[in-house]
Amino acid sequence: MDDLGIASPLAPIRHRLIHSAGWLVLLLGAGAALLPLIDRRGGAYVIGALLVTAGLIEILAGSARRSARVLAMATGAATVLAGILFLSEHATRFFLPAVTIALVWLALRAVLLALTSRLTDGGVRRWTLIAAVTDALLALVLLVGLQIAALVVAFVGPTAPLVASFAWVLALSFVATGLMLLEVASCAREMDAG
Repeated sequence: MDDLGIASPLAPIRHRLIHSAGWLVLLLGAGAALLPLIDRRGGAYVIGALLVTAGLIEILAGSARRSARVLAMATGAATVLAGILFLSEHATRFFLPAVTIALVWLALRAVLLALTSRLTDGGVRRWTLIAAVTDALLALVLLVGLQIAALVVAFVGPTAPLVASFAWVLALSFVATGLMLLEVASCAREMDAG
């Protein structure tokens, strides 16, 4: 049962599912780090696919959680929504709208993860807060970098270093999320065994 008294249909395989989800998100983070190898237009589609995939994985992992299930699933849903926006034409025509989508996505995730941490304890709380702070700092980096990027794009167009830095922001968020899910899985295994 979670904190709302709702039993998860995935309880018998809870820790294995969340553990696998953590590793899959870490692999997606590695894939995000390779984004600079893809052309700018194709990159937005790949980012969208990575976000949708990571979000669906996070929703599935969230559905297996004992505590903070709804918030964990909402965090994944925010990631899916950001991915869908990246897959749309609006985010693929210009670089700056893509940065804005990522900025809002990271800020929303940071808030949802901070709220999630209030419903957890121990290692899960610590790693959820680490993921929240990571996403908040990445949003701040994008906000500050957005001003600089606007000038660079206005004068020379999107550059490889600009796209590369965005890829690293995405990769770091995925790594923080993957590590958090591995900690959630570890705690779920202990609770299910005990």
